[in-house]
Amino acid sequence: MPSPTPRPDPPYRRIVEEIRGRILTGDLRPGDRIPSVRQIAQRWGVAVATATRAMATLRDNGLVEATVGSGTVVSNHTRRKHPVGPAESHRPRQAGTRKQPLSRKHVLRAAIAIADVEGLDAVSMRRLAADLGAGPMSLYRHVATKDELVTQMADEVFGESELPDPGPPGWRAKLELIARQQWELCRRHLWLPRAVSFTRPALVPNVMAHTEWTLRALDGLGLPVTTRIREALTLHGLVVTVALSMAAEVESEQETGVTLDGWRLAQQKRADQLLDSGRFPLLATVPTEAASDLSGLFEYGLARHLDGFATLLEDQARTQS
Repeated sequence: MPSPTPRPDPPYRRIVEEIRGRILTGDLRPGDRIPSVRQIAQRWGVAVATATRAMATLRDNGLVEATVGSGTVVSNHTRRKHPVGPAESHRPRQAGTRKQPLSRKHVLRAAIAIADVEGLDAVSMRRLAADLGAGPMSLYRHVATKDELVTQMADEVFGESELPDPGPPGWRAKLELIARQQWELCRRHLWLPRAVSFTRPALVPNVMAHTEWTLRALDGLGLPVTTRIREALTLHGLVVTVALSMAAEVESEQETGVTLDGWRLAQQKRADQLLDSGRFPLLATVPTEAASDLSGLFEYGLARHLDGFATLLEDQARTQS
């Protein structure tokens, strides 16, 4: 039996190996700037997501580091492997300067911008300070820990949506509105579902305002407070579940460099074999795009959930009467 053809490295891995090679041969020395994410995307002809993944891998491997005022440069830890000459061993770097002092909003917006492009794991105090042109210690006046930073980022993002007062008439229209607003937030900020906990809820005003608004939408229905809070959490859980699948697909593209359409094409032969075998006659009738239409899945799940909640209210009304 012939040995299987080895799979080619994903695009981001080839970029990492090329830059790593230049570092290890001394072509790029400690302190040298490396191409930005957008420059990598242009030079290697890849998507920004792939370039971002390559940059994150280089950083995770300790080959590059973000520095104040200089962007991303070759890490100083490579000096031991590749010593540099006396004229180059202490290259001056310009310290970052800011004309205005940092504000909490500056810090949060910069962190959100990093997370939106590179994911939540790319957010760190050191990286944030470098992007802001500030000293890392100056950030601690605004946020004490990474966990607090992420919580405050989520609160900032939830503040992007405007909750109408009192909102559309009827409990169903109100719940549809709040769920769709949260869905849009998760689509804009793919990291958001990971930043919100059910068991350890964020005690921050904008997140709490969404829960309060949902509870108010259920006011006057004669429901116990326990049922109302469970409904608020279940509705949010529906949003988060589908949003996590959306984020996972983007992460898969970054990891492999293969789009969903490309993955389907690669799987087509195997899929045809299974579906043409006659073992799965119902699956064979399902349109290819049906399962991957996450917006359609969200809308279907929302409608069916609210249908069920309407049945609960009808049962309660019959019991009370």
